Amino acid sequence: YFNLMEGFESLHIERGVSFRRYCHLMLSPGATLVIRSNVFFNNKCSINCLHSIEIGENTLLGEGVRLYDHNHKYSFSPEQGLKVKTDSFRKDAIRIGKNCWIGSNVTILKGVEVGDNVIIGANCLIHRSVPANSVVKHSEELIITPIDKED
Repeated sequence: YFNLMEGFESLHIERGVSFRRYCHLMLSPGATLVIRSNVFFNNKCSINCLHSIEIGENTLLGEGVRLYDHNHKYSFSPEQGLKVKTDSFRKDAIRIGKNCWIGSNVTILKGVEVGDNVIIGANCLIHRSVPANSVVKHSEELIITPIDKED
């Protein structure tokens, strides 16, 4: 599914790019989305581009990968509480290098640069840049205990 809002500035998709089912690309006016050659998007990937996103060649995106180059602006005061602005955003580019493997259900946020030859494990939230030739893993501990016979 492609949602190219009226007045979008730049969509560039090179040869050999493939999309599986239910992928969503949203490109807003003035935004730039560049997808280099031989990038693979697995099922249910979502790109929401209000500013600038570039994905390097030979990169694989697992199921459910999400890229957001923006956050909603908000204000807070003790008197009025939190007000999230639905039509005003903070924006910053996302750059993903070449030869990367982005695992299933990874979310990459604005302002992140992922270097070349990076593996990002499943379910990671990437909110800061990752240097080239790195592996990122989520470190939540899995605790398994036996069930007591009586509660």
